[in-house]
Parts: sequence; C-alpha cells; structure tokens
Amino acid sequence: MADSVETTFVTTMGGQAQVVTFALDWLLGQGETVRDVVVIHLSPENPRVSKALSQLAVEFSGDQYAGRPCRFRHVAIHANGAALTDLRDEADAEATWQTVYGLVAKLKAERCTLHVCIAGGRRLMGLLAMSAAMLHFGHRDRLWHLFTPDELRQRAFEGAIMHAEEADGVRLIQVPMAPWGAYFPGLKELVGAPASRVMAAQAQWLESKDHARCGRVVERLTERQRAVLQLVAAGRTPQEVADALSVTLKTVDAHKSVILAECRNEWTAPPGGRLDYHFLRDKFSRHFTE
Repeated sequence: MADSVETTFVTTMGGQAQVVTFALDWLLGQGETVRDVVVIHLSPENPRVSKALSQLAVEFSGDQYAGRPCRFRHVAIHANGAALTDLRDEADAEATWQTVYGLVAKLKAERCTLHVCIAGGRRLMGLLAMSAAMLHFGHRDRLWHLFTPDELRQRAFEGAIMHAEEADGVRLIQVPMAPWGAYFPGLKELVGAPASRVMAAQAQWLESKDHARCGRVVERLTERQRAVLQLVAAGRTPQEVADALSVTLKTVDAHKSVILAECRNEWTAPPGGRLDYHFLRDKFSRHFTE
C-alpha cells in the first residue's frame, strides 16, 4: 500500500487513547511513513480526555513513536474562546466544523498527504471530519474507520492496552469518498465560511455541472425526442406522454431509449448502470422551467 511518501495522521478522539495508537500501529505496519500525528478532541478539562492525552504524551515522548521520528499534536474544539465540553446543538456543530475544516485545509495547504481516522470521539466529529476530507482531499489522501473487535475493546478500555497484537484483529477500513475539492478548487477558498455556505457552494457547483450536461443532451435530440423528454421531466407517466403526443407507448419507449443512451454518455454511466424515468425527472425537471 505504501511508498516513501511521508504522511500526516489525523484522528478524532474521545477518552480512548488507544484509538490513536491502534490506528497508527496499523498504518506503520502497512509500511506508511507517518511523521506527524494530530488528535482532535473536546475539552482537555474532561478527566477522560485529559487522561488520554497524558497517555499519548508518553507514547510520543521526545517526538518519537516506537523508535521512529513522529511529532504529536492535539487540537481542542473551541467556541467563543472556550473549549467545548460536548456537542449539544447546531452552534457546537458549527464550531466543530470550523476547527476540523480549518485544520484539514491548513495541512493540505502545507502539501501534507493525509490519513484521517474518524473512529474516536463523538460521532458528529467524525461526520464533520469526513465532510472536510471530501472538500480538501487529493487522490493520495485516505479516510479510515478503525475496527476493533469487541473483546479487545473491552480489555483496552481507557488505554488499559495501548498496542494490539496482530492476532487481535485490529485494522483500518478505508471509507470510499469522492474528493470534491479536487474537482472544484473554489471550495478550498472558503476556509472560515459557515458550513451552510460551503455546502451551498458545493451544491451550486454540482447543479451547474448537471445543467450543462442536460443542455448538451437536449441539443443532440430530435424535436420529437425533446418533446418526450420535456413531458417526462414534468412528471408525466409514459402513457400520459403517449397520449399527449398521440403516439403509441412503444414509440415513447423507443424515444426514451435514445434519450437514456445520450444521458449514459454524458454522465459517463457504467455499462451496467441503470438509468430510468426517475433519472430523467431528477436531472431535467428544472431544465425546461428555467
């Protein structure tokens, strides 16, 4: 899996320090060269978080980990100048987004290759880290979920075991995701913007791409095929389309097959991918009304 590229490992964490070391050990075991570890967490005043950070400080003493150079840093999520103790509402979620998004953006601006693990801490932290990854990741970066068997999880609770044996079955599972920021660089310039604005910008970009594809498909259709598509996009059933155009249902299906073939080419759908009337309504419903 690995080559000689030096990478940075980022992970969310609650009160379980072994989430960090289990995942890092697995990456190192795969031949990855990890030079920096960054842990995202809630308030260090929380006794469990404080204990976990102390355990990790021991593991990374002298900027070394298992005899290898590796720097350890940790980032607390703040809102209004104070570290958050929990994620209770949308304001806390926004603060978490700003922290995670800003961190990932900064690391990518420094040209770091990232491994991000979303297994520790509150689930919302992981979800927001995944969103940030989608906007900033390149094709060499990886998003991971940590799998720890239940029996080991119980024995290792709160750092009782910091390193798993190979037979314990701990492993990272890659989370598939599309790195939207690699295709839409403008999203990377929105550091500091509210999450809603970033998501709206992403949606607007995707809609503009679909709108352009719709236009190219329509241009390649005959007048009758465009009429069929317009009625389908308006929500008409195949029989209603046939009645409106005074043709047979078989003729409507023939036109639909041509339209879908053009869509398959435009959206680069795989040969076995299924496109149907629902696809046409979803993609073209706004095209004929704008």
